[in-house]
Amino acid sequence: MTGTLSPAKVAQIRSSFAAQGLMVSLGAELVLLSAGCVSVAAPIRAETSQQHGFAHAGLTFALGDSAAGYAALSLMPDGAEVLTVEMKINLIAPAAGDRLVATGSVVRAGRRLVVVGAEVMAEASGQSRLVALLQGTMIPA
Repeated sequence: MTGTLSPAKVAQIRSSFAAQGLMVSLGAELVLLSAGCVSVAAPIRAETSQQHGFAHAGLTFALGDSAAGYAALSLMPDGAEVLTVEMKINLIAPAAGDRLVATGSVVRAGRRLVVVGAEVMAEASGQSRLVALLQGTMIPA
């Protein structure tokens, strides 16, 4: 379920993303915007790492949640906002690398709830490795 977004929807998502203090503090950026699919990336820095040098699960979760949320928002009516109802994460490999890229997608858009998923990849030296899977539910705000 991907396609081109209207310029108004792209502007809405970019404006909403720029207003997220957490994403700004993490150095995150939107790297893909399409209908039903959004990718968010952030560098793995010392201040977002855990004691073994890997990206902290909090960074992984925050990026996956935002990517999935904006994927849901991309299919909602203009002017709507989105909130996470619930989100589950499976951490499946250490998040070692230079940056994380989370790609959120819509699994099913219902009348009121939107079921979403996200994959988070760690990138290092031109290689990508799947480090987490998320699944959740979004609701228009």
